[in-house]
Amino acid sequence: MARSALLNVMTQAAMKAGRGLIRDFGEVQNLQVSMKGPADFVSNADRRAEEVIFQELSRARPDWGFLMEERGTVEGRDPQHRWIVDPLDGTTNFLHGLPMFAVSIALERDGQLVAGVILNPAMDELYTAEKGGGAFLNDRRLRVAARQRLPESLFATGIPFLGQGDHAASLYEMRQIMGETSGIRRMGAAALDLAYVAAGRFDGYWERALRPWDVAAGAVLIREAGGFLSGMDGEKFDHMQGDVACGNEFMHKALVEQLRQATLRRQAASASRASDPA
Repeated sequence: MARSALLNVMTQAAMKAGRGLIRDFGEVQNLQVSMKGPADFVSNADRRAEEVIFQELSRARPDWGFLMEERGTVEGRDPQHRWIVDPLDGTTNFLHGLPMFAVSIALERDGQLVAGVILNPAMDELYTAEKGGGAFLNDRRLRVAARQRLPESLFATGIPFLGQGDHAASLYEMRQIMGETSGIRRMGAAALDLAYVAAGRFDGYWERALRPWDVAAGAVLIREAGGFLSGMDGEKFDHMQGDVACGNEFMHKALVEQLRQATLRRQAASASRASDPA
């Protein structure tokens, strides 16, 4: 597959960071058996990967700005272009020696997402997409799954953890979708969830309270693979807002409806508890 100059720049930065993460991943697996544990080591691995990406992209496009997980916002001289970068999506997986983590790089032009690269270095899977150019896994063209029956579908989501997110809402959503589909998966890396929807491995995905670097590259992949994205209530997708629901045209609409039903059930349960004199 012949990539554009832009995608070559993004791919080279992701792969260079990925090589470092694979070396660090081998070390973190060894640290699992130590008393000290690998948490500090993983934080350093994250920062090293981000520094590699920052240097590579700055060298190639010195005037462009950044929005990065660790560095935050870095203003560029060119206000039209901004890189959105997650150097290690799936940090908890990485910390526990699970090979489901990714480097995610997207390009925003005038506020619109125009290119995305997601690399899972542990599995040697490189996902690339550019607006109008299609989506690819390594050299294979991607299309979202064509299924149109919820009982045959497989969805992915994120699950809130200690001190984070709306646990009650998540449980209502999963209970609703469990009853309509063949299964739900929780991968622990939003970028890979989105890439898997683009690749047709998942029929859809939803999650709340994500950050721009979690979803930006994956959103480009899904659109270029023929998929649809919105907020969880069906509103226009905005990578800066944090909520996402996606799939093919049918599954996206069905997912949004199931999430609406989950919200109604939760509201009814809350109203019932409020009216209970006990």
